[in-house]
Amino acid sequence: MLIAFSGLPGAGKTTIARCLAERLGATYLRIDTIEHELLSMEGASLVDRGAGYCVAYALAEENLMLGRVVIADSVNPISLTRDAWRNVALRAGVKIVEALVVCSNPRKHELRISSRPVGTRGSFWTEVRGRQFEAADQNAVVVDTADQSVEQCVAMLENALRSQIQ
Repeated sequence: MLIAFSGLPGAGKTTIARCLAERLGATYLRIDTIEHELLSMEGASLVDRGAGYCVAYALAEENLMLGRVVIADSVNPISLTRDAWRNVALRAGVKIVEALVVCSNPRKHELRISSRPVGTRGSFWTEVRGRQFEAADQNAVVVDTADQSVEQCVAMLENALRSQIQ
């Protein structure tokens, strides 16, 4: 199974995805980690061309073919990237669950962003608020972190995963 997370920076997707990966013993792939390493090696042009996502797609497919559950953690803001995750699952012959993480309370979301180290990606509210984010697929499991604990969010996702498997 492939669990593809998406959502704006600061919504809570990394916290939830990591917790879920621990619980499931899943392979965890974070685009920000891949892109950070590419950027540290002067690979800005690679990041701009989507290399971080392409590396993650390949790693995900390889792990899915080994029978692993894979959790992909990325902003995943456009249909192009979401379609690519679906194609990874299709090629690997596994089910995909798309999880859209949102924070419906703008003030809480802004506070999360402002608590990030200055200068890191996704640390400026004006950038996050103005970021392009296409509507998610209607079948995506939507997790609103505004008024739920991490445990509640993960439990909701685990319930959704059980219903998807059956």
